Amino acid sequence: MSGWQTKRLGDVLQLNYGKSLPVKSRVEGPIPVYGSNGVVGSHTEAIVDAPGLIVGRKGSAGQVHLSRGPFCPIDTTFYVTANDAPDTDLEFLFYLLQHINLTRIIGDVGVPGLNREMAYMEQVRFPVTLSEQKKIAHILSTVQRAIEAQERIIQTTTELKKTLMHKLFTEGTRGEPQKQTEIGLIPESWEVMPLGAIAKIGNGSTPKRSNVGYWEYGNIPWLNSTKIHELFVAEADQFVTPLAVKECHLPRVAPNSLLIAITGQGKTLGNSAIVRFETCINQHLAYAQFHSEKIIPDFVLWFMQTRYDFLRSIAQAGGSTKGALTCGYLKTHLIPIPEKNEQNEIVNIFGQLENKQKVITRKRAFLQDIFRTLLHNLMTAKIRVHDLNFQEK
Repeated sequence: MSGWQTKRLGDVLQLNYGKSLPVKSRVEGPIPVYGSNGVVGSHTEAIVDAPGLIVGRKGSAGQVHLSRGPFCPIDTTFYVTANDAPDTDLEFLFYLLQHINLTRIIGDVGVPGLNREMAYMEQVRFPVTLSEQKKIAHILSTVQRAIEAQERIIQTTTELKKTLMHKLFTEGTRGEPQKQTEIGLIPESWEVMPLGAIAKIGNGSTPKRSNVGYWEYGNIPWLNSTKIHELFVAEADQFVTPLAVKECHLPRVAPNSLLIAITGQGKTLGNSAIVRFETCINQHLAYAQFHSEKIIPDFVLWFMQTRYDFLRSIAQAGGSTKGALTCGYLKTHLIPIPEKNEQNEIVNIFGQLENKQKVITRKRAFLQDIFRTLLHNLMTAKIRVHDLNFQEK
């Protein structure tokens, strides 16, 4: 590995302690304020009047961020400027720190933290010449910018979807007058009906894991609430046996039924999805199996996306500390119903946006894989920049 050198990290850079800058002392302005997990606010005056790196010291310890201009590193961070690492290109150093992964050496007592002296003992290997360092940084930053561009498109698409949800479920697609209902403004021709009037409502259960006969060689799909984070569930990860269905009285939920998380930690409670195949479900999910020809299930799913916060508030109002919805309540939950052609129009609009988002998400994942591979190969000299046909800026 000619042209490369090995040093202790403490001989390459100096980690400076960030400064206290509580929220009450900040005045919103053009200067980013960095915590261990990235930008946490802004301020009118910089603590560091130059570009630099921010390294998480407490909390998200070991994470590394790059500020291309003046910044404020708060007291849960370390920071590094070009003056603190005179023999390395700052942007290259950003990727080098990502490669060595300082999160490996955080403390495990109390609040996790990065010990500066332990970090200084890390061995790093890197090119001697700034020219090669800059070329490596340029290649990696080009891929990183492409990833960030995809993330911006995903964010824009998500915001557009939210805006359209509000507009389409209050105004429809026909430009007709609106009327006030129990669920707010909707187009004049739309009906409002309880979910229980258009679908059979119920929930499932979990066969005993200790009974091998309920699970071993099972061939009937069974879903738990982890699958509810997919808008359209196309496959199962777990399966139960016909014996489990019979003895545990598991309902067989029909394809294109709506699933709703009626309990759950974090963001699970209140989420909805459409299942595309016949399945059984656990007790943390409810199902709405549609029997009305007036309803397109996917239309109800998209409407339910607008009711997430409302459903969670209903669950909390029930008095449970963890929060829970009931099948009894879901039967009364009101759904707006336009005529079928308009339902189809709205479903197609959201379907196109969803497909676009999937394509962009796959592209982002592909670029992230490329970045990880390049980061490893360039930082271990498995690939040298002079072997690549890559235009330097």
